[in-house]
Amino acid sequence: MLENSSTALITDDAVVFGILMGILGLVFYTSNLKNRFSQKFYTIIPPLLLCYFFPGLLNSFGIISGQQSNIGSVSSNYLLPACLVLFTLNLNLKELWAMRKNAGIMFFAGTLGIIIGGPFAVWLMSLIAPDVVSGDTWKALATLAGSWIGGGANQAALYTILQPSPEEFSATLAVDVFVAYGWMAVLIYGASKVNALNRYFKADNSSVEALTHRMDAIAKNNVRPTAVKDIFIMMALAFGAVAIGHFLADQVAGLVERTAPELARFSLTSKFFWLILITTLLGISLSFTKAKQYEGTGASKFATVFLYILIASIGMQMNILAILANPLLFVVGIIWIAFHALLLFIVAKIIRAPFFFFAMGSMGNVGGVASASATAAAFHPSLISVAVIISVFSYAIGTYAAYLCGVLMSLVAP
Repeated sequence: MLENSSTALITDDAVVFGILMGILGLVFYTSNLKNRFSQKFYTIIPPLLLCYFFPGLLNSFGIISGQQSNIGSVSSNYLLPACLVLFTLNLNLKELWAMRKNAGIMFFAGTLGIIIGGPFAVWLMSLIAPDVVSGDTWKALATLAGSWIGGGANQAALYTILQPSPEEFSATLAVDVFVAYGWMAVLIYGASKVNALNRYFKADNSSVEALTHRMDAIAKNNVRPTAVKDIFIMMALAFGAVAIGHFLADQVAGLVERTAPELARFSLTSKFFWLILITTLLGISLSFTKAKQYEGTGASKFATVFLYILIASIGMQMNILAILANPLLFVVGIIWIAFHALLLFIVAKIIRAPFFFFAMGSMGNVGGVASASATAAAFHPSLISVAVIISVFSYAIGTYAAYLCGVLMSLVAP
């Protein structure tokens, strides 16, 4: 392999960036084609995986070099925090609070299932095959927790904070895609059996029906045409928050390093940790102001563009063949998601939650905005708004919750 070799064929970042954008354009173009082949192909292979895979393939065979390029650093330091600000801009805590009885309880049960399920899976595997989860493997698994409590932006944040080896990160990406999408398929199948499942949970579905009508009305009232002025204001909010985040992160990280250097073990002396914490809090604060109206002009769409550029830049640091280096990590992922599902099942039975809230409690964590929206659409298109609200909240807490999960895994890892 020629991974990260100094003799990479293409070293000019302008050319590399053009290649990455070309890959993203190709993936999004083909994934939206209406022919049968494309639809079947992307049902099996999610676009997100290809956005990691193709840049990783180029890096693995020495065509580009992820280590030599500055694209990854620029993306993680500027686009990632900007994307978190734009995603959390639409955080609707009032609507989330209105759904607290079912959606809220199920969401937090799902989050807890991921936070505890990760350390449980690591502990259990350490008894069976300790080599699978030994050393710093927990760092790569913590990035998986970021994906499963939030999404790609939180995963990228944990990747930058903890710096797992590219080989172990590549392996956990495969676990992420196949385990999470396999579980998503189960939930979508469950949507076709929703009445039977609601009877099993002894749930009253009237709350879901009322929610469907309410969210349909909200969606129609918020959408408006996007003007150039709106785009500039959104960029000012996002990158202004990034600037504040960088300034404060420098001060806080330096203070912690001087006064409590032993906290470096938990990455609390990392400037990037504080950058993500501060910018996410700024995004949440903006959601209480009129700035949240910019979701209606496409804030989350711009955030998604930033996110996928970031995903491609992380992908170009991967060694694709490392996915096969630790296949038993799939067992860790299956145990982990099974623990998450079992906790949701127990809570749903206790509170008699409709199956829709069971699905959203899971995919609002595990799937992020895209997968949670697709799962919600299997119940009713108007419920996509609910998936977005829950998923945006998971973006807001995902980095912190996943970081906690990572610390717990580090304590039980052999």
